[in-house]
Amino acid sequence: MRIWIKGITAIPVTERGLVLENTNIYVEDGRITWIGEERSDFAAEKVIDGTGKLAIPGLINLHTHLGMSLMRNYADDLDLMDWLTKEIWPLEAKLSRDDIYYGSLLSMMEMIRSGTTCFNDMYMEMDRVGDAALKLGMRGVLARGFVEDDQVDEKYESIRRLYKDYHGRDGLLQVAVAPHAPYTVGPEHLVRLKELALELGTFLHIHLSETAGEVERAKAAWGKSPIVHCNDLGIFEVPSIGAHCVHVDEEDIRILAEKGVTVAHNPASNLKLASGFAPVTQMMEAGVQVALGTDGASSNNRQNMIEEMHLASILAKAVSLNPKALGAYEALEMATIKGAQAIGLGDELGKLEKGYLADITIMDLSGLHHSPMNDIISDLAYSSAGSDVDTVIIQGKIVLDQGYFLGVDEEQVKGEVNRRIQRLKDER
Repeated sequence: MRIWIKGITAIPVTERGLVLENTNIYVEDGRITWIGEERSDFAAEKVIDGTGKLAIPGLINLHTHLGMSLMRNYADDLDLMDWLTKEIWPLEAKLSRDDIYYGSLLSMMEMIRSGTTCFNDMYMEMDRVGDAALKLGMRGVLARGFVEDDQVDEKYESIRRLYKDYHGRDGLLQVAVAPHAPYTVGPEHLVRLKELALELGTFLHIHLSETAGEVERAKAAWGKSPIVHCNDLGIFEVPSIGAHCVHVDEEDIRILAEKGVTVAHNPASNLKLASGFAPVTQMMEAGVQVALGTDGASSNNRQNMIEEMHLASILAKAVSLNPKALGAYEALEMATIKGAQAIGLGDELGKLEKGYLADITIMDLSGLHHSPMNDIISDLAYSSAGSDVDTVIIQGKIVLDQGYFLGVDEEQVKGEVNRRIQRLKDER
């Protein structure tokens, strides 16, 4: 579809602090073909009036568990290990493939409605997650969360099948390899999974140093932190995304920087589970690339990347006692181009630029909380809400049009999810 976004304000994330006023964005064949003055040679099939609106690159959620929206508000106010072992894992054992499909579909719709166009997911039954993404036309990375048990051979084969069947589908999907964490995957399988990622030519997605207890247990078992443990095993020989990285010391940070590991910072989830405050400013100053994620809807409990930008910035200021730490523009980079680079798409995603994929979020700035508009980048990070999102375009296709989903029945999806979680609770 040929789309003309007319007379809009845009933050292209191509140059620090750059704002384009009253500009035009032209989209054709899934990519941005021009940004700037009006063109008389473009025959638009769809014109979007940008008056009073803001265009930004579609947000990228670098760490989530989409199917867990079924457990939103189900097991709250617990520490991480009690939450996992006593509540979440027992319920997850009862999930059907269709449960995960509908839970993932709901999460994707929530993300799109709050401006996210791409996700990096770690969960189960990832083919069904891929099916949900294809139904919506959403971009994403699929990774089967690998926990060591008596079915490991089947899990390796399922990762290979997933890669064969879904990697590159519709130009939207990638497949990664995801050892859950060093405390659920032993050294032998961590190395085998790294070798599998090398074989497939993809990257790793793993939880690292999320809680103080996790780090203490690692040091008791191996005499080293989870990050040093993984590094000593050679895990970071492949491009890697480390989720959380809350409890890290100087040696850990040095390794993350030297090995080019991208940290997926999840401020809301870390706060809610009382995991602690990731030293984001210290990591960034040391050269670690940090991007943003929400974690799953059962530990956040939302999939709202605009809120994560806000939290990431204000938490960094409070933890470092420095009001200049992690400014509004840096938060936007973490939610866009830094996430794109982490999944290997930094040359064509995460910016509004000619030739880039047309993943675009359009926000309505008419709300009271946007007035007065003294600084639009600050407004985005500190004043905006997910509900400001008006229209979302993914790969040149409109998936949310003035707040309404195209091609999916929102009420039907909510009804399915509510029926399915009730059945699961009745079975417990």
